[in-house]
Amino acid sequence: MHIPDGFLDVKTYSVLYGVSTVAVAWAVRRLNKSLDEKQVPLLGVVAAFIFAAQMLNFPVAGGTSGHFMGGVLAGALLGPASGILVMTTVLVVQCLVFQDGGLTALGANVFNIGVVCAAGGYFIFAVLKKFLGLLTAVFISGWVSVVLAASLCAVELAVSNTIPLKAAMLAMVSVHAIIGIGEALITVAVFGFISKVRPDILELKKG
Repeated sequence: MHIPDGFLDVKTYSVLYGVSTVAVAWAVRRLNKSLDEKQVPLLGVVAAFIFAAQMLNFPVAGGTSGHFMGGVLAGALLGPASGILVMTTVLVVQCLVFQDGGLTALGANVFNIGVVCAAGGYFIFAVLKKFLGLLTAVFISGWVSVVLAASLCAVELAVSNTIPLKAAMLAMVSVHAIIGIGEALITVAVFGFISKVRPDILELKKG
């Protein structure tokens, strides 16, 4: 899902840098007004967990591999603004220190994984939780967020004339539909653990 340098044209990655900058600025402004001091350590812990979990790859069909993204975990646990900032921090460190994802594509990666997976995943989770149980809502939103982000990534590659849209959608969505199951299961496991040992965390105000 991390797009490398050279895969997006200038217009596409410039627009996505702009969109991501606006989203991050909104998140910072919202948290400056509403962040509870009890949440600050939790943000660091969640960011560290997601960063470490993303380093672990699991095999997928066709000899490919996937990894945990953590967008819904950050978004549903912390709220959309905090989720965006946590994922952006993880992505920036991965890009600058580990060269995982290109510098020119950083805006696209923040949009796909931070804005769509974390903030978008939060809103999907919030709606589903009203009608379904907590863990069921977590599972569905985790899977949907990954597939949605993969679909947008395919569109971005197609718009940049890197690969035809049909081929990009087939490759990205088919693989990430499987990766999304792993994402959903891990997120459910984490939420299930938290609900047993620290249910108060789930009651914190979402930023």
